[in-house]
Amino acid sequence: MPHVASFRSRPAGVPSEWVLLAVSLLWALTCHLPFFSAALQGRSWSDPSSWGFGAALFVGALALNFVVLAVFCHGRLLKPLVAVLLVVAAGSTHFMQAFGVYLDPSMLRNALRTDVGEARELLSLGFAGRLLLQAALPIALLWGIQLRQRTFGRALGLRLLWIVGGVAVLVGAVLAVFQPFSSLMRNHKEIRYLITPTNVLWSTGSVVAEDLKGAARPRQPIGLDAAPGPQMQARTRPTVLVVVVGETARAANWGLNGYARQTTPELAKIPTLVNFPQVTSCGTNTEVSVPCLFAPVGRRDYDEATIRGSESLLHVLKRAGVGVLWRDNQSGCKGVCEGLPSEEVLQLNPPGLCADGRCMDEALLLGLDERLVQAKGTQVLVLHQLGNHGPSYFRRYPEAFAKFQPACTQDDLRQCTQAEIVNAYDNVLLYTDHVLATLIERLQARAATVDSAVLYVSDHGESLGESNLFLHGLPYAIAPDVQKQVPMVMWFSEGLTAAAGLDLDCVRRRATQPAAHDHLFHTVLGLTDVRTALYAPDWDLLRACRKAQP
Repeated sequence: MPHVASFRSRPAGVPSEWVLLAVSLLWALTCHLPFFSAALQGRSWSDPSSWGFGAALFVGALALNFVVLAVFCHGRLLKPLVAVLLVVAAGSTHFMQAFGVYLDPSMLRNALRTDVGEARELLSLGFAGRLLLQAALPIALLWGIQLRQRTFGRALGLRLLWIVGGVAVLVGAVLAVFQPFSSLMRNHKEIRYLITPTNVLWSTGSVVAEDLKGAARPRQPIGLDAAPGPQMQARTRPTVLVVVVGETARAANWGLNGYARQTTPELAKIPTLVNFPQVTSCGTNTEVSVPCLFAPVGRRDYDEATIRGSESLLHVLKRAGVGVLWRDNQSGCKGVCEGLPSEEVLQLNPPGLCADGRCMDEALLLGLDERLVQAKGTQVLVLHQLGNHGPSYFRRYPEAFAKFQPACTQDDLRQCTQAEIVNAYDNVLLYTDHVLATLIERLQARAATVDSAVLYVSDHGESLGESNLFLHGLPYAIAPDVQKQVPMVMWFSEGLTAAAGLDLDCVRRRATQPAAHDHLFHTVLGLTDVRTALYAPDWDLLRACRKAQP
């Protein structure tokens, strides 16, 4: 019989590494535009070195994507994991480009704590379009690909070779532009959080690791020596301090600060109100600012792990015999009220003030009159506002406060002009002004029997389109002032003014000087006359204005 040559057939299917390389290329072309834009800012394209630097960044980002995928995506898990990462990358890129945010651990923590109502407001046609083009279509193609089957040993060996090759390309790309790249990373460390989806994976891992570490140990008690001072013990009438934690109100649009619009008309009519126009927040998002606001040491010596792993001002007050209550109209107390009395406004469901899983901030005042009638000793009530929480500003105020028109009525801010966005935002401030004025009015009505005070301060500010930035949450070092400068006001009843020995003219003079979130902890201790070694007199805004020093 004639000899018949036999040919070995090519293995069926596409090598998995080629699929991962294609996905990496897709991300480099679609998801890394914010990174490339930030890294190349200020460079001239007429300079050949700019092209070389940009090319090295592109190759390095491509290699980084591939190495990350190659390490985690294997065998039967490859397609499901890549599909999830495609959705994550597309969604993350949408928010980064739409609002100018950086997905660092702080922002990821904030995102992971977002409730259903907040998440729903962030969904838009633009978000859906991004998912369709950058996730759904690639996933459909991915599922239609037949991957080449290999033995375990061969698959492991080839994958290791590809990973080594990817790392070599990554290192080579960095070394090729090492001097400008190292300078960029040293001076602008935050840029690394624009490389998607590596930023999401790293930041999520950091948050989960920190939360697991915190869950493994109880919160560290602070102020174990807290005790009532002589003023507190000598008081014969109930004392109620209401601390209002505002949400996303920025100082630049606060009427009392000289804003071109009067967004605080009702507060402006209260002669005894004291406005602090130069106040700096501890963070640029709620997850950072709220715990920091109630910690003994805030931004001046910031230590996130210590703050999150310790008790708060409210625990110290409780230890000294002060009655405390946290009432929330947002996404929780961020651990500040852990183990202490707390209420959620939505669960109280006051008639006419709640709909679609959200409540107007007036609901925070529910039952206040009854609480004042029953008040005994010293009480601290914390009201956590929904305030100016974006992007759906138009949902935060009743129709009666829609003064500035036309106002943006879209969840997707890109569908509105900047003027419309500002109008909606300012309308919320009008409503906050009304809520605070109503609170003070009710306290004043009980001034004959209850000594009271109000301390309002926002947790952070907001960007409203300046420099193409929206919302908040930028890394603190690069965040614009509008995200860090916040409004703060104080009000004291005549009874409390006398009982605490306060000189209001002195308080007004102090209000003209810079202040910060760092002051709240010590100011509240001084005002309530709680004695503890934690108290730092220099950080008490009212200390120099009290005739009787604690």
